[in-house]
Order: sequence, then structure tokens, then C-alpha cells
Amino acid sequence: MALFNKEQDRNVRPEPPKVQPQPQPQAAAVPPAPVVAPPVSAAPMRPVMSPASASGAYLDSGSKISGKLSFEGATKIDGQVDGEITAKDSLTIGESAVVTAQIKAASIVVAGKVSGDITATSRIEIRPSAKVIGNLTSPVLVVHEGATFEGHCSMSPEGTREDRKVTMFPKEERAAQVASQKQA
Repeated sequence: MALFNKEQDRNVRPEPPKVQPQPQPQAAAVPPAPVVAPPVSAAPMRPVMSPASASGAYLDSGSKISGKLSFEGATKIDGQVDGEITAKDSLTIGESAVVTAQIKAASIVVAGKVSGDITATSRIEIRPSAKVIGNLTSPVLVVHEGATFEGHCSMSPEGTREDRKVTMFPKEERAAQVASQKQA
């Protein structure tokens, strides 16, 4: 006595659930851009200048220049320069730089070797690795411990500096002046 017909159940397969396709937004027919990998090089990577200073000039350590240099924007020098350097913005003399020049700029940071007078309208900073031989003129001067500086320094603004004349007296006149001051 079979109340249920089991034979029919065995032949019936369950239907898979029907999935309604979702309408997809139509995209413009633009082919994907090819991906190009940068070339791989065995040479060591060099530091990249920050975007703020990227608009300025950079002289690498392999550079050797003689003459008058003039820069509008921020500048970094790591090479060798002989002559005269003028910059309207900031100037950085890197650790590997060797500069023999008269330098004028708004602000100057020295980390390498400089021989020559340096004039800044804003500030001069001499880093620990620096060696400076020459006269400095700037309203602000920062000399880090370990830096070498040989020369004279004037911390007055460039426009107010007067050319000072030093008068040297012969030894006899000088001795007479000192003696007359002691008697008075």
C-alpha cells in the first residue's frame, strides 16, 4: 500500500533557481590604456627634489661650470662652480659641491665647500659638513656645530651696510697715540 508514488520522485530533477540578470550601466567604448613598467636599472637611485623645488635648477655632482650663473627660482648645486652665483630665491650648496665664487641670494644653505664672499638678503645657514672661507653678510646667520668658517661676518642687512675703511698707523704713531691716551 503505497500512498505516495516514489517512482515519480526519483525521475524529477529540481530546477535551479532562476536568476534575473541585472541591467548593467553602459560604459563608453574606451580601450584600456596599456600599462608600461618603468625600465629597471642596476644604477643606484638618486634622491628626487621635492615638488616645491622641482621648478628650480639643479646642478648634479658631475657638473663643472665656470662663469656667471644667475637663477630665478630655488636652486641646488652639488657640482663644481668657479665664478659668480646670483639667485633671486634660495640657494643650497650640497655636501659634494666645491664652489669658488662670490655668492648672492635671498637665503643660502651651505653643506659643501665654499671659497668666496657670501651675501644673503634673508639668511645664511652653514651645516655641520660645510667648510666656508670668505666673508659673510646676512641679517640672520646659523652656524651648526662641526662647521668650519674662516672669515669675517656682518649681520646687518645688505642695503644698510656701509663700506668701512680701516686706517693702519705706523708703529711709532700708534705707540704715541696709545701713550697720549694713557696720560689723559
